[in-house]
Amino acid sequence: MEHLTQLAARVGALLIQKGWTLATAESCTGGLISHQLTNVPGSSAYFIGGVVAYANRVKEELLGVSKELLQTHGAVSAEVALAMAQGIQRLLATDIGLAVTGIAGPSGGTPEKPVGTVFIAITTPKNREVRHLLSAADREGNKRFSAEAALRLLETMLTN
Repeated sequence: MEHLTQLAARVGALLIQKGWTLATAESCTGGLISHQLTNVPGSSAYFIGGVVAYANRVKEELLGVSKELLQTHGAVSAEVALAMAQGIQRLLATDIGLAVTGIAGPSGGTPEKPVGTVFIAITTPKNREVRHLLSAADREGNKRFSAEAALRLLETMLTN
């Protein structure tokens, strides 16, 4: 498996090439994406900052996710992931907002949303993308899976 910092470095090079900035809103990854991005020397040229929005209150008050959206779809949903990405993009005035929300485990899953469920959303000046993925790892593995999937999706969007 590829080292996350190498993936983050490739993403950083693409961001520099485009002249775009990035901000993250992380829930289930607990800041792991931001950590990987800032492991790359020179990342301050494109990474503006991030928020670990673990509690719904932070999603609402800081990122502007509506209470109705959280109640209707749940914190772990495509709709909330997209609202988080748009919220961090707006809050930190960046070109790209990247958000991840999910159930890392070992508890918290349901039949509809089992442990390992993750939603990744990315908003760019050109488009937006939301992905629903499922990991079958332990808590730490689910966090790593989610961070890597988010960075890979961002890399793909930046190369298209």
